[in-house]
Amino acid sequence: MNGIIKKIRKWYYTNKIRKQCATFEEPLFVGYKSSVTKNTYLGSNINFNGMEIIGGGSVRIGSNFHSGRQCLMITQNHKYDGGNAIPYDTNDYITKEIIIEDNVWLGDRVIILGGVEIGEGSIVQAGSVVVDSLPAFSISGGHPARQFSSRDINHYNACKREGRFC
Repeated sequence: MNGIIKKIRKWYYTNKIRKQCATFEEPLFVGYKSSVTKNTYLGSNINFNGMEIIGGGSVRIGSNFHSGRQCLMITQNHKYDGGNAIPYDTNDYITKEIIIEDNVWLGDRVIILGGVEIGEGSIVQAGSVVVDSLPAFSISGGHPARQFSSRDINHYNACKREGRFC
């Protein structure tokens, strides 16, 4: 019974994301409640396990992306300087793009803010808040997320060359 429920949930959430996003490439796997915007562009072999993308800015996610549970990408913020009220303008927004290159893995409950680019092959530790761009092959974490290590680039390139993607 549990396996049937899991298959139905995957089918439902995967089809929901297919309809919500601007573009996607197969395969697409959505294992748990997720939502994206019409400004979301997905590469192939995307794996969401609880992703929420909100705001008016665009999000571009490369191929072979994996997310943990309860991840959030925010591309929009209220305008706070020069607006019609304080603490922020209630009618005007600041939107910023998020770019995630190929082969990126986000742990559970990662938050990514607009204006961020995450380089190819990067890993972001669970619970991190990404406010600045992260270089390719970086292993990062914290509040705000900072690089604390790097992937073994020779091993990474060998796996990529041999087409070993999960």
